[in-house]
Amino acid sequence: MRRYRFGPLAASVAALYLVAIAVLTVIALVTGEEDALWRVVTGEPATHGLTAVWWVVLALALIGAVQGAACWQVLRGRLRGTPVDGGRQVAWLRGTLYVTVALALLPSWSWPMSLLSALTQVVIVWLFFRVLAGAIPTWARILMLGTGTIDAVAGLALTLSYTLELEAPIRILSMIMLDGLLRMAWVVPILVAQARDPRWTRTTVWMGVLSLVTTLLQPSSFVTFSYGEVSYTLVAFALLGALSVFGLVWAARSAHELTGPRPLPAEPPPGRAPPRWWPLPALAIALPLIPAAVNLANGMPFWIGPRGPIQTYVLDLADDTTALFWLALDLLVGVGAPALLVLAAVLRRTQRLIRATTLTLVLLAAIGALPTESPRDYGFPLDDLPLYPDHLFVTDPQGVPSFGLSPLWYSAALLAAALLLLLLYAAPPARRMRHHVLVGVLTSSAVLAFLPVADQPHGPVTTAQDCLPPEPWGRAEHRAPTGEEAYICGVRGGGTPLKFAATTPDQVLLAHGRRLCGIYTRDDPRETARMRTLEGLDRQALASTLAGVCPSVAATLKAERDEQDAELKEWQADSQRICDSTPRHHPLIKPAKQTVIKESQRTDHGVLEAWEPTGNADDTDDPLVKAQALLAEAQAPGNGLVAAFPGQLMILSNPDFDLCVTLETYPRRPPVETKGWDHVMEVGYDSSLGEIVLSDALSGTELPDLSLNDRKGHYRIRVHYDWFPWDGLHEGGQRLLIMAYPGRGDNVTTYRRPTAR
Repeated sequence: MRRYRFGPLAASVAALYLVAIAVLTVIALVTGEEDALWRVVTGEPATHGLTAVWWVVLALALIGAVQGAACWQVLRGRLRGTPVDGGRQVAWLRGTLYVTVALALLPSWSWPMSLLSALTQVVIVWLFFRVLAGAIPTWARILMLGTGTIDAVAGLALTLSYTLELEAPIRILSMIMLDGLLRMAWVVPILVAQARDPRWTRTTVWMGVLSLVTTLLQPSSFVTFSYGEVSYTLVAFALLGALSVFGLVWAARSAHELTGPRPLPAEPPPGRAPPRWWPLPALAIALPLIPAAVNLANGMPFWIGPRGPIQTYVLDLADDTTALFWLALDLLVGVGAPALLVLAAVLRRTQRLIRATTLTLVLLAAIGALPTESPRDYGFPLDDLPLYPDHLFVTDPQGVPSFGLSPLWYSAALLAAALLLLLLYAAPPARRMRHHVLVGVLTSSAVLAFLPVADQPHGPVTTAQDCLPPEPWGRAEHRAPTGEEAYICGVRGGGTPLKFAATTPDQVLLAHGRRLCGIYTRDDPRETARMRTLEGLDRQALASTLAGVCPSVAATLKAERDEQDAELKEWQADSQRICDSTPRHHPLIKPAKQTVIKESQRTDHGVLEAWEPTGNADDTDDPLVKAQALLAEAQAPGNGLVAAFPGQLMILSNPDFDLCVTLETYPRRPPVETKGWDHVMEVGYDSSLGEIVLSDALSGTELPDLSLNDRKGHYRIRVHYDWFPWDGLHEGGQRLLIMAYPGRGDNVTTYRRPTAR
């Protein structure tokens, strides 16, 4: 900081800006509104409807950090020490560069400022032409002078044309400026000269390169449709515009270093690397040619073609210069031109060329690894692909175009060639400066901080919809999930204590389940308490969840089920013993049929009900309403046993005890029996179908038909009920004797009322 003339001041301003960015970032994340952060970083009003999307806030914060660093670079001034007197032309160039920086920092822009900017550009180009004498050939300096002057004058004229809304000059001047190609024509020679001139550092040169790259990436114009939502294409390019501070940094650093103290002479670059055994360098040269040869054999000279996000950007958003550059790169890589770069590196074997070649190959491999889509997804016909020859891409009968090999094959070949170059010719590691070590340590720490997230396994994701059984009308047979599948479906269904995002891979769920299985199996009190405290999970509550992935849990649950089954069987056996010990009823007259149900019967709510349609058109009452009325009738004081309406018969019992049931149907009225019974009642019932079947739909209990040979008509139903104590698992039992015989009358007759025991 103190190495520069205005280092403390620049650091203070940059720190204040970074603190403001940090505060606004926190406000955006907390409140969900990022208008203030957007305006500070981009200098423009926030896009309508834009809320605090996390990646937008993160991008704004990172761009703000870059802008803070740029602020430091611009304001810090030159190095302390005795300045070098470069003459009047150097002083004029330095001052003009500072004027350019000041103009770029002004908040507003108008055509008078455009005039001043154009004049300063002409002066800068002329002064660079004089100052860089000897650094580059004369023809390059003349090219720089001519193109820079034309670019400045054309830019000023274009600004005036836009101001006066002159359409014809706008079209002509846009063609003259070649969408930024003129700027490249005069800036590139300056950067080459700066790279050769000891007055400028490599950082300054790279700032100029980044300035050109960000300028090329900016679209000349584009159309976007958002349909009431935020256009994230517009957001992305607004953020890219906010990142375009490298030109400002390049101009400021170029001015700082013009008269600053000369740096110490650098160590002489190492000589050439020794030659290696020829098959390996030959393999490195041949690798980029292999996928190219396959593609060319199939008539495809392009590397990627009209597909992928880069191609979408080039076709829809980029200017003509960028589009032509991409087309040339696509063609060169497609025909194997990187092999020539590898050949040059193998022949010269200088460390600078080796590093540049390796970096180029890695960047090309990264571009080839981007996802690719068919051009049909972009909405233009295959016979009219912009920039590409017509009818080059052949389609199959389904209309799917053929692009040759996947770009991933190129990426693999280029990466392999880069690794071979590094293994063969890379220089041994040199002693690192302290700040290099610090940057390396911080970068490694940041990468390691993300390793736990990056290490998460990826794989199939079973959704809750996948676990649902098929529709009943479908043909697919449903198989109940078991084992790991049952565990995953249980977690996906949301009925377990384990909560995961819907996109969590199945492997993560299984790994988490196996970890909890270990805790359950060990049954360590401290471990269980820690799980309850940190994760809010109870060991016993996890049992049903982990059964599919934890053998110990499955064994425990099986033992519990076996014990419950044994208890249930004993309970049922005791219930059956009750009915077996109940004396059989002996009719006083011979019935038409008698059914003694051997198995004990159970009801869910103590209700047995028979229902038949009445066939009466005037009967429009809701069956549910009639059932409720019938239940009320049966539960009325003085009844409590049986009630009947036309087509409906209901018998009540105690739902807490099983029933021992006997059914008897007579052709005539049987004698009344009350001895041995607690409650005896008789009601009239009209059967429209001749099927008197008492049942309980909830418990599944269904008794045999009481009708007399399917006879329709009026019946009398006599019900005998008895509750008796039992010395066993049950406290007592119930007996039901139900008699039916043809007879008239709907009156309710009570032969015996229950007495308190």
